[in-house]
Amino acid sequence: MARRATHVRKILTGRAMITSKITSKAQTTLPRAVRAALRLSPGDEVAYQIEGDRAVLTKAALAPGVEDPFATFAEWNSDADREGYADF
Repeated sequence: MARRATHVRKILTGRAMITSKITSKAQTTLPRAVRAALRLSPGDEVAYQIEGDRAVLTKAALAPGVEDPFATFAEWNSDADREGYADF
């Protein structure tokens, strides 16, 4: 049986932890169980919240009544643009 990129291992707390590897380009694939738990579909965005030495991953949602500022301008719809304008 071939090893998979995603492994389930026990951590000190006794809870199962799902892991994935980071590529040389700092990318990772969200494991199927994580995508299912967060009900993620292609094109969805995720949000990260740093809590000490942990990061909490959640499905990003726009506040009610808030429009995506990048939806109007397709030329501004890149990861670099979202990162550059994140604090506005």
